Amino acid sequence: MPEVIFNGSDGRLEGRYTHGEGPTPPLAIVLHPHPLHGGTMNNRVALAMFQAFQRRGFSVLRFNFRGVGRSQGVFDHGQGELRDAASALDWMQLHNPNSRIVWCAGFSFGAWIAMQLLMRRPEIYRFVCAALPASLYDFSFLAPCPSSGLVIQGDRDIVTPTEAVRKLCERLAHQRAITIDVSVIENADHVFSKKIDELAQLVEAYIDREMSTVELA
Repeated sequence: MPEVIFNGSDGRLEGRYTHGEGPTPPLAIVLHPHPLHGGTMNNRVALAMFQAFQRRGFSVLRFNFRGVGRSQGVFDHGQGELRDAASALDWMQLHNPNSRIVWCAGFSFGAWIAMQLLMRRPEIYRFVCAALPASLYDFSFLAPCPSSGLVIQGDRDIVTPTEAVRKLCERLAHQRAITIDVSVIENADHVFSKKIDELAQLVEAYIDREMSTVELA
């Protein structure tokens, strides 16, 4: 998959990109976990999500937030990382000008950023979040949550407990006519150790279901 360098709001960002199938492939960006805890675009969960979209014919981009790898800048506690995600989506749309369907996906810290991006970019059709950090960050900005999506959680996640994730998703689902699917993987921890294949299968099944009636042209 080609390496790409694109301009963010505060410097160049490093990514990996695969162009999708057909003249108007759907788009997806994948956001990695916390930069200060070793999170990069090569994280196993982020990579599994990337590959799931790739197998389904999407144009898909994963990239390093500012200060990670070859991406310029320094960690900005979410604000700058949200601008990075917006720049990544802008770059994707520039290189796929006729594509109309956009998805965002993220793992842990990346899931928090993905949900913020969802609020700022109305073109986002669906989201996929793994280990949504419901007990670590404020999600009150989701008022209302604008799109349906999938949340994948491990039942042995001690970083963001399953009950907190369920409560947040139930609150979001009642705000408007959307559906938040919650899939809990048994015996999975926060990083989905030995459960990556199961996570990928859930992502692909959700993509298949939600894209089955979408007209891409």
